[in-house]
Amino acid sequence: MRSLKVRFALLLGVSGLLVLLAAAGMLLAVGAAERAIDRTLAAQGRLELLAELSGRLTQFGLAALETAGNPDAQPEALTIARTNVDRALATVDEALAKSVSESSDPQDRSAYAARARPMAQLRAARAILDRQVAQIERQTEPERRQNAIKGALNGFGAMTGQPLSFLIEAERRSMVLGSEEAQTLARRLRLAALAALLVALVFLAVLYRSVTRPTLARIEAVRRAAGAVGRGALDTRLSVADRDELGLLVANFNRMVARLSRREGRLAADRAALEDTVAARTADLRAANARLEAVDASRRRFFADVSHELRTPLTVILGECDLAARPSARPVDHGPAFATIRKRAQRLKMRVEDLLRVARSESGRIELDRQPLGAAAVLAEAVDNAGSEAARRRVRLVFEPGAADAEILADREWLRQVVESLIDNAFRHATGLTQVVVDLSQEGDRARIRISDDGPGFPEAASDLFERFQRGGRPGESGFGIGLALARWVVEQHDGEIRIGRGEGGRGARVSLTLPLLAASADAIPQVRESAA
Repeated sequence: MRSLKVRFALLLGVSGLLVLLAAAGMLLAVGAAERAIDRTLAAQGRLELLAELSGRLTQFGLAALETAGNPDAQPEALTIARTNVDRALATVDEALAKSVSESSDPQDRSAYAARARPMAQLRAARAILDRQVAQIERQTEPERRQNAIKGALNGFGAMTGQPLSFLIEAERRSMVLGSEEAQTLARRLRLAALAALLVALVFLAVLYRSVTRPTLARIEAVRRAAGAVGRGALDTRLSVADRDELGLLVANFNRMVARLSRREGRLAADRAALEDTVAARTADLRAANARLEAVDASRRRFFADVSHELRTPLTVILGECDLAARPSARPVDHGPAFATIRKRAQRLKMRVEDLLRVARSESGRIELDRQPLGAAAVLAEAVDNAGSEAARRRVRLVFEPGAADAEILADREWLRQVVESLIDNAFRHATGLTQVVVDLSQEGDRARIRISDDGPGFPEAASDLFERFQRGGRPGESGFGIGLALARWVVEQHDGEIRIGRGEGGRGARVSLTLPLLAASADAIPQVRESAA
């Protein structure tokens, strides 16, 4: 039996059958007890009727004695006594007949037959005594009358005494038998109850060992497994011993735990991925914050340098103006002062235009006026403009034009400003600088412009110098930090490249610009004005 339903149905059926058998046994026992009690009560009732019959017969004998002994006595007393005796006899007969009719036991029928003869003797005794009284009443002699009365009474007593004694003894035996039967039945009931109790205990023990205990053990295993799963032990599994309802429940439990384990694995993977994503985004935010802080620090340094760069020319201009405005007793030539003011104003204008160019280069609003020109002339002009600053710094500025001029398609002002900015950056950022060399050469279809110095060279993070407002980290530096940013933008707009590195022998810094020659840019000549956008 692999189904718990079948098992429990069978157990329920057996339990119901046992209950029905117990109920039937109880009903039979109750019926037997009732019959024993009824028989005892019936025997007691008949015994009481026999006692009453004995009294009626005694009264009848006394009434017959009174009637026979006293001729003047009323005959009604004898008639009443006779009627009472007949009624008592009839009542006893009815009780006997009823006991026989209600019983199917052959012994009861034989007992009734045995009681019928004494009853007939009692009726005969009553009739004989009645006839004897009638005969005595006809006797006239007193002595013979008295003798006849004595003989009649003695004969009546002899005829009624033995049957009454027999009937009373028979009913007493019936009562004793009923009492004994009741006691026997009580003993049997006690034994039957004990046997039923033992059977019930054995049945319960078998039921517990075969069904209840295994089922409870399996349910307890499921409960413990569910508790383990609730505590996170998702590798918990139960063995499927039987393919009953509980076995199906265990199989479903194992499948549920497997699904939970897979879902937990996916959740763990998603959680790990989310944590990695959060960590990556956090690192990105920290890096962005670091960059913003660096940009903010660069901006602060830039504005400080702008203030310094603008204040120095303005101070010279104001000083020269004060000298020119000072009254003098003799004529003074103000030409040198105006020349100095003009030079400083042009330098200040150059710095402001550098700022504007870089700003416009990133906004895309500057247009290039590219025209065919010789690169040597542009470089010579840039070197000449930077000559005074080189002399002030006591730096040797050399221009090497090469064997032949390089014809290129470029914006003259932008290219000059790029070269001037790179030379100025060399002046400002190369500590211990003694020489700056600007040379021009041709390599295939490209023109190469190099600005080299004998300073300490570029820092390790040289690529960051192309960013706007970015500069090296050596102390004592000043300036806008826009040279390489401006140079990169201009060179890229001329279809060229800009690179930074070490000079010859690994000493100093070098910035190399490569621009296409005019022959390589023939297709671009008609389009002389280009938008940076």
